[in-house]
Parts: sequence; structure tokens; C-alpha cells
Amino acid sequence: MLNREILEAKLSELPLLQYDFIKTDELMFSDNIRYICETECPMYGKTWACPPGVGSIDECRARCLAFDDALIITTVAEVSDISNIDETLATRGEHEKITRIVRDYVAEQASETFVLSTEACAHCSECSYPDAPCRHKDYMFPCVESHCIVVTDIAEKHGIDFIGGNFVTWFSIVFYK
Repeated sequence: MLNREILEAKLSELPLLQYDFIKTDELMFSDNIRYICETECPMYGKTWACPPGVGSIDECRARCLAFDDALIITTVAEVSDISNIDETLATRGEHEKITRIVRDYVAEQASETFVLSTEACAHCSECSYPDAPCRHKDYMFPCVESHCIVVTDIAEKHGIDFIGGNFVTWFSIVFYK
């Protein structure tokens, strides 16, 4: 069992926009998200962090629901033009650093963690997918959408804001036992 008081003291020192503890049975999954990945994302089929490398929809759902508890975190980054995808994606590196710190804080008290974040994975200059296993499986966090989680639903349930305008709100979920 996590000592939330200790964890929240550490979280308060990080540049998080918001966070909340959730029960995984609150998560809504939608197969439509996988369809969007397949038809609209240029990373589909190119990395272990994205479909189909992350597994089937049922495998992803089961992986998440194998945990009862999770911590959802958000950070925010300002960009000059929210429609500039290159500029927007360039801001996620800081969020990933913070996600790793949060995962480490949770791991200090948990027996097991699993993290979903913003990555389509950029750790290797060339991904080993699909010819060989991921070279950094313990370092790579698949993206939340790859597991078909409806982020807007869980955010709304927990009062987690999406900042509009030229601000990017990044989400991560740290599952733990």
C-alpha cells in the first residue's frame, strides 16, 4: 500500500499541472482509439511503444486491469502554435523526464509498476521493431493511446483539466501494485 502522504510530498516538488489517484476499473477503453492509431498516426507499426507492437487491444486492456490502482499525472507546455505538430511534440521530453521521476517515486513503495505516457519512443536512432526485442524495454513507456484508454473520460471523472490555447497538456498513467 502506498503511503500517499510521503508520495504527495515528493510530487509537490515537481512541475506537475495536476495528478490524482485512480482505480483502474474507472478506465474507459475504446477500440476506436486503436483505429485512429492505425489510420492517422505515422508511428503505427514502427516501434514497440505503439500498436501493433504493444499487443492486441485485449492484451493491452488486460495489462492495465492487472493493476487495481494508478496515478495519473499531467504537465503543461506552451507552444507558439498548437497546430505545429513538430513544435508540440518537441515539448514532450520534459514530461517524459518527470514521468520517470514519478515512476521512481512510486516504485520506492510499490512491488510493481507499469507506465503509459506520451512516447512513440525515440530512445534508439532506429527501433528494433519488429525484427528483434526492444533494446530498452524497462526504459520505454508506451503511449496511453496505444492501450485504447479514453483519456478525456478519466480526466473528466477526476477534474483534470485540458488547458486550451497554445498549451499542450501531457498525460501519463503510472499503474502500481
